Amino acid sequence: MTLTRRHLLTSSFALTALTGCGAVSALNQATTALDAYELRAPRGLPQAPRMLARSLSIEPPTTSGALDTDRILIKPNAVQSLYLPRVRWSENAPLMVQTLLLRAFEDTGALSYVGRRPLGGSGDFALLCEITDFQAELGTDGNTVATRMRVTARMVRESDARILGRRSFVATAPAASTDTLDIVESFNVVSDELITDLVRWGLDTVGLRLPVG
Repeated sequence: MTLTRRHLLTSSFALTALTGCGAVSALNQATTALDAYELRAPRGLPQAPRMLARSLSIEPPTTSGALDTDRILIKPNAVQSLYLPRVRWSENAPLMVQTLLLRAFEDTGALSYVGRRPLGGSGDFALLCEITDFQAELGTDGNTVATRMRVTARMVRESDARILGRRSFVATAPAASTDTLDIVESFNVVSDELITDLVRWGLDTVGLRLPVG
C-alpha cells in the first residue's frame, strides 16, 4: 500500500467529522479488521558481566491522547495527526513500548527481577517513562516518510522515591518507501536504537555497566 498526502487525508476517518452518509461509511470502516504489527525487542544488547540482586519495575509509559492508542500515527505536517488506514499495532503503543523495555532489560540478565509491578508489593527501582513522539512523518514532497521516537525516562529508588537519574532519548530513521511494511521496519530501527540506549543508561544508573559492543 503506497501512501500519498491525498490518500492519507481521505482515508484517515478517525479525525474526520462524521456527517450524513459519510458517518455510515466511516462506521462500516471502523468494524473492518485491521492488520496488526508489532515491534521486535533490541537484538544487539550484550549480556551483563554479573547479576545484581535487585528488582526493577517498569511502569506503563505515559503519553498524549493521540499516541495512547493501538493505531499507527502519521503526521502529514507539524500541526496535523492522522492514523495509517487499515493497520494497527498489536497493542496500545505505550504498552508495546513497556513490553519492549521489559524484554530488553530481561535479556541482559543484569537484574534478578524485571516486571510490570514490584515483586511482593515492594521493589528496589522503578522506571518511569513519558513518550512524547512515536510517529511516522510525511515528507514535504508527500512521497517520503521518516519515523521519530522520543522518550523521557526517570529511574527512581523505591525506598525513598529519590530520582536517581533523568534523561531524554530521541531516535529518527527514514523509511525505505511509503509502503506500510517499510514504515513499520523504520519504527523497528528507531525503537531498537532508543531502547538500547535507554537500557544501557538505566543499568548504568543503578550501578551496572554493560560491555561495549
